[in-house]
Amino acid sequence: MGTSYEQDVVAWAEEQAALLREGKLSAIDIEHIAEEIEDVGKCEQRELASRMSVLLAHLLKWRFQPERRSTSSRFTIRTQRKDVMYVLREAPSLEGKFDDADWIDLIWSKAKNLAQAETGIDIDVFPELCAWPMIQALEPEFYPG
Repeated sequence: MGTSYEQDVVAWAEEQAALLREGKLSAIDIEHIAEEIEDVGKCEQRELASRMSVLLAHLLKWRFQPERRSTSSRFTIRTQRKDVMYVLREAPSLEGKFDDADWIDLIWSKAKNLAQAETGIDIDVFPELCAWPMIQALEPEFYPG
């Protein structure tokens, strides 16, 4: 044992887990363990943000390109909804993000940029503010337009 955090984070993590299981609390790297625990939460938040922005982008594409609706589009929307629900089951506290106006604005901005890049539709055509409540966007039967 004795791998530094900076040298090899995976080996370090395995060593730290072993120290914790052995009860050798005085030997653990408290500061880096605390950082890693915080990073777990940040990772889950990024996962939720990524899934929601992709979902919203595909809902925008569904709404603004009705002629391009397909089984594949429907599949992508369903998949993103399932993945968001999985993240929320694993970290239910993240549902609070759905009431965070700044977070919603960020997700909506990402969704509009993604939809614009994939469709060529001018970004100003899309609503300035999020067009649907997050909960509605997750409803299995919801397809705008």
